[in-house]
Amino acid sequence: MTDRVARDGPPDAELIARWKAGDQRAASELVERHSSALARFAVSCGMRDDIEELVQDTFVRAFGSLDGFRGDSSFRTWLFTIERHLVMDRRRAEKRKPVGLEIEEDDAATEYDALDEVVAGEAESQVLAAVQRLTPTQREVFMLRVTEGLSYKEIAEAVGTTEGAARVHYHNALRTMKEVLDA
Repeated sequence: MTDRVARDGPPDAELIARWKAGDQRAASELVERHSSALARFAVSCGMRDDIEELVQDTFVRAFGSLDGFRGDSSFRTWLFTIERHLVMDRRRAEKRKPVGLEIEEDDAATEYDALDEVVAGEAESQVLAAVQRLTPTQREVFMLRVTEGLSYKEIAEAVGTTEGAARVHYHNALRTMKEVLDA
């Protein structure tokens, strides 16, 4: 298990203990330390709207159930797992929404979203298109491995699979990416 440490900062486990003892600054430090990674993961899962709200909901749920965190995985991995469940919950809720809303011309998206700002130029556009061709599980595994540097064990815990399956998903994602980029 890895314990994330900011530059010259205390380990997550120490911050968790301090938060449990009533130190609100420790919770703020945990949020600051992990929120950008959670936002990137949300975007990699295909979320485009309300990412800040999703990240906030992830921390609310995590802090609300911190007594259930056994430390079998890193705190960050546990946060990814919580966020993934929230994403799936939101997708299920979206499927239940009634269809038939009219879209006005003024509602059309005309600005870049957060991912578009990061992805610039032709090569980046091709990589983005290749990532979008991955299955949702391959995309999650690929992004956790590439952008967050998680081990296969941590990825398996975050996405609810085995370590071997995480490896297979990652290598299948690489193969698909290569095929799309070479085309």
